[in-house]
Amino acid sequence: MPIEDLQQSAQKIAGFLNSLNKLGGMRLKYRISAGEGERDAQGGEARQIINVELAGPDVPLVIQHNGELLRALETLAAQMLRLDHHEHHLVSFDAANFKALHAQELQLAAETAAEKVRQSGMPYSFPPMNSRDRRLLHMACRGLKGVETASVGEGSDRFLVIFPEGKTDLPVAPQVRPQSRPPFKPRGFGRR
Repeated sequence: MPIEDLQQSAQKIAGFLNSLNKLGGMRLKYRISAGEGERDAQGGEARQIINVELAGPDVPLVIQHNGELLRALETLAAQMLRLDHHEHHLVSFDAANFKALHAQELQLAAETAAEKVRQSGMPYSFPPMNSRDRRLLHMACRGLKGVETASVGEGSDRFLVIFPEGKTDLPVAPQVRPQSRPPFKPRGFGRR
């Protein structure tokens, strides 16, 4: 269900962020604005989107770990507004220009991988990533000649592959997701 009442939706998000500051001990300032997003799939009217720009002393906390907390806040806001999962892009949170910088990194990664694919004739697999990052990679590759993309896998193991144009039947292997480090054990712990 698209966002119908922008003012009421913005007030809900503001209340959520105020509670986060008060109850969660966060120190974040915010600016909420509304505008028009991309047109719907049928090319009809543009959908209304809400943009939230965060600032303040706790911004580094929000964008660390590849923006996990930033994306979590965005997801919670979309769920508060009862948006369907395919409409979560109608609410956008950003802090310290994180999203624009991240999009530039993905654009550069797509261009570099596409050049490797054109030179080698072999597909290139990115590591598993969230749907927004895969979408940005798909869009970045859309304008590149000689390649095409596809998402492969399921759930949190879904990843994007860049193929040579017309050769999406080539076999691909996913890149391995980095393993987390084992828990820290102080020396002598457990010894007798």
